[in-house]
Amino acid sequence: MPHALLSFAVVAGLLTLVPGLDTALVLRAAISRGRGYAFATAIGIGTGTLVWGVAAAAGVSLLLTASELAYTSLRIAGAIYLAWMGITMIRDGLRKRATNPQATLDDSPPSAFGAWARGLGTNLLNPKVGVFYIAMLPQFLPDGVPPLLMGSLLALIHNIEGMLWFTALITAATLAKTWLSRDSVRRTMDTLTGTVLIAFGLKLAADHR
Repeated sequence: MPHALLSFAVVAGLLTLVPGLDTALVLRAAISRGRGYAFATAIGIGTGTLVWGVAAAAGVSLLLTASELAYTSLRIAGAIYLAWMGITMIRDGLRKRATNPQATLDDSPPSAFGAWARGLGTNLLNPKVGVFYIAMLPQFLPDGVPPLLMGSLLALIHNIEGMLWFTALITAATLAKTWLSRDSVRRTMDTLTGTVLIAFGLKLAADHR
């Protein structure tokens, strides 16, 4: 069991370092809303990862791989959600701010709960996370270990690695906050992040496993 956990940690750690949707969301949150909002987003993403891991271990994700309708429905819902978020961010990025330098696009920033919910929703509406776990679990299940327990442990390891990576990203963004907080930089970041979200949404919509 320790060998299986260590092997999975190496594989999951390498995948965590690959830039993707989660990285873009956390970076954007750190730049536009600050450290607390970014950590809430990261925790939401981690919660979604944990839910998928436990669900896969319990056999729920097996339904997604066995049922084309279930997989397609979740895939389309996720693609629409990502596209909607992307379009919103691009709109905000292209919109000029008021002449008052203290003005913001939103006078009442979203709550930490809203950030957590956005991170959670982004992950839960991505069936590829579930398919990843259902594909990986059989390779890291030692004999005699309950699948639910092992799946939960693997998801927890993946979660911890993700939070360590997000902490490094948020810290780096915080140190460079003076430069990153410039209106032109924030607008560019919103536009780029929105483009990434739309691209992921289109890729998800076109995916056939």
